[in-house]
Amino acid sequence: MLVPSILLGMFGPWEIVIIVLVVVLIFGGKKIPELMKGLGQGLKDFKKATKEEEGEDKEDSEE
Repeated sequence: MLVPSILLGMFGPWEIVIIVLVVVLIFGGKKIPELMKGLGQGLKDFKKATKEEEGEDKEDSEE
């Protein structure tokens, strides 16, 4: 059975180019920096929450 390469997680250069072009067509060039900023802020908040959770776990184990 032949499985498409996208299911195997192997993206070639042409697949990446096509995905980028589709994203630009859907959102437009001016909206992409706002989306990336939001994504970066979300990742930053997630990492901060993860570190806070690890700190609470260490405090609980010390008590």
